[in-house]
Amino acid sequence: MAVLPITVYGDKILRKKANKVTEVDLKTIELIKNMFDTMKNANGIGLAANQVGSDKSIFVVDISQVEDYEDTKPIALINPKIIERSEKKVLIEEGCLSIPDVREEVRRPESITIVYHDTDFNEHTLEADGLLARVMQHEFDHLQGVLFTDLISDDLKKKYKKDINRIRKRKIEIEYPITEDMDYQLA
Repeated sequence: MAVLPITVYGDKILRKKANKVTEVDLKTIELIKNMFDTMKNANGIGLAANQVGSDKSIFVVDISQVEDYEDTKPIALINPKIIERSEKKVLIEEGCLSIPDVREEVRRPESITIVYHDTDFNEHTLEADGLLARVMQHEFDHLQGVLFTDLISDDLKKKYKKDINRIRKRKIEIEYPITEDMDYQLA
């Protein structure tokens, strides 16, 4: 499979709402495999399709490299929809492959219930909590055109303004490939 360039802050596709997948064909399977390869190459634990230039409603998660989550299987979620969120919220630091070197605490529900299709297009309902719920909410937001920096205070947004501008202008040094063009999108 292939490692794809990751879209970064400022790339237009990151602000587009993803399109529903109507069938899982070989191209979709290839995209998912490439997303797993790209995420692993960048040492990520979650990746949404728009982060690799695709407008499909898909994200992948693999938290098995994180302590205490070694037995958690990697998962691809097609057309995910969060149908329930816990009232209890927790504040945890987040980062994003599309916003490298920016990390900040974000308040999110501690647990969720999510409905999605697998690669055979079978529907599943999954209850998730802890890190898995956190990553799934982060990636689900990507598919809505929302970045984690949208969820922090205006003061913190000001704090990271220079960093964000460096990312937008691609004046950053990172260990994985990023897009060269803000209009980047897979065909």
